[in-house]
Amino acid sequence: MQATTDLCPCCGKPRRLAHLIELYEHNYRLIQRLVPEFDIPYDGAVSHSQSDCPLHLQIVDRDRYTLTVHLTYEFTDETGVRRQPDLWVRLYRDAGVAEALRCSYRPPWRVEDDADPAAHAFLSEQWRRNLLLNKWLEYLLEHGHGFGLAERPRLAVTA
Repeated sequence: MQATTDLCPCCGKPRRLAHLIELYEHNYRLIQRLVPEFDIPYDGAVSHSQSDCPLHLQIVDRDRYTLTVHLTYEFTDETGVRRQPDLWVRLYRDAGVAEALRCSYRPPWRVEDDADPAAHAFLSEQWRRNLLLNKWLEYLLEHGHGFGLAERPRLAVTA
């Protein structure tokens, strides 16, 4: 019997690579709403919301077909700056998919499988990171975050 974490939330069937690709596509559409233009002319910005913490966006890498961004909240306390969630996301413009590359915070979920352990481990890690990205993007959009034209960093006007 399969563990419930091995089932796709959309159809209840065992997770497959196709489900992961669908999640990548959905995340891409959500990020398009959060960052309406991928050719943004700045390397970092902060989105402010009346009901949520400031969201930090950092452009990590730009390429013709990809854009890698870092999305995080930053918390400062006596130990310094803490970033959570701390996600690096690669946007594949030509394919219209967004993949969560890494996340410094990982929930302690465990999954067991008696099929190919290496393939299952890879897909499970991808699924967890990208499902976290998906849920967080939906949350951010619900709370009014965005990096549209109005949220761009502006150059100081000199007289």
